[in-house]
Amino acid sequence: MVVPTRELAAQVRDELRWLYAEIPGLGVEVVTGGTDLGRERRRLAEKPAIVVGTPGRLLDHIRAGALDCSGVGHVVLDEADQMFDMGFREELDAILEALPEERRSHLLSATFPPPVRQLADRFQRDALRLEGTRLGAANEDIVHVAHLVRPHEAYAALVNLLLLAEGARCLVFVRRRADTTEIAEQLASDGFVALPLSGDLAQSQRTRTLNAFRNGSVPILVATDVAARGIDVPEIATVIHLEPPSDAEAYTHRSGRTGRAGRKGLSLLLVPPYARRRVEYVLGSARVRADWQPAPTQARVRRTLEKRGRRRLRARIEADTPELTDAQRAHAAELLEGRDPVAVVAALIEATTPALPREPLPVTAVEANEEEPWRPRRPQGPHGRRPPFRRR
Repeated sequence: MVVPTRELAAQVRDELRWLYAEIPGLGVEVVTGGTDLGRERRRLAEKPAIVVGTPGRLLDHIRAGALDCSGVGHVVLDEADQMFDMGFREELDAILEALPEERRSHLLSATFPPPVRQLADRFQRDALRLEGTRLGAANEDIVHVAHLVRPHEAYAALVNLLLLAEGARCLVFVRRRADTTEIAEQLASDGFVALPLSGDLAQSQRTRTLNAFRNGSVPILVATDVAARGIDVPEIATVIHLEPPSDAEAYTHRSGRTGRAGRKGLSLLLVPPYARRRVEYVLGSARVRADWQPAPTQARVRRTLEKRGRRRLRARIEADTPELTDAQRAHAAELLEGRDPVAVVAALIEATTPALPREPLPVTAVEANEEEPWRPRRPQGPHGRRPPFRRR
């Protein structure tokens, strides 16, 4: 099985080992870049029934004779479009040439751009097409919202959106590896629990980061498109595009990290006014209709959180509650004695309201019909690099 990233390879291996746990003698091994080559060769010498790997490392083992493909009966290419985007065309061609002509070939992809269709035509004959959803159709379990945001207020808008998420698992997308660390550090300094995920991290750190995100100890992950491709983490409530994706395929894969396995999801785009037309084109190509709204302001964040708190409190009061003990009743009576009941309840509400990581940040409410006719020139930092996201 060929996959584009190390994380996805490890994830697939774990799922297959669980699936085939009761079948004796069916070994599953993974081979990826960034790991010990000799150790992988020793595991391959044990002739595992299934090998999962990234294209470059699989080809290394094939050429070195450590991986004998003469008896391969099935080959699976997962996230085929991403492997093309990452420049693995030559490796894939070489791997397929090393396989026996008589085999079953399976290709999985969320999108089917021309290069993927051409690959399918080359390595499959009389293929049977199976579609989880109609090809090109948007996932109906995902709500898509686009917020027009002044470029210098992008970070402030991100903070406000994360406050509204109230600790739910969120995946934040940026374009550059350096931005993952920068944004994660800014969020951490503002009281959020966030980590970066990019190719700049050592494999061991990437594995620990992904595990922390998966088990919920870290609810916010800031990632690049490549690092997050193929990640299957349950219950990602929200995907936030801090920087809009470059094309429809990227948006499909990004937003597809939420709304999985029948769960509802939310995909939020932060769009500079000058980029609205380009983003509308990307969304149209992805067959997605987004609801364009102003970014949440300080006042809106506070109002929304207050309303949610009131609804939760009413629901708790109206729900069946266990019978109070004599001690609890005595304590309640003591609190009310000689005091205004309204003041007592208000004090209890304030005491039990969860503290926010930080206060909402000021954001200009840009209306959906507003756009700038020209793109402002972005100031440059040292060595021609753009300056970091501005904090408020």
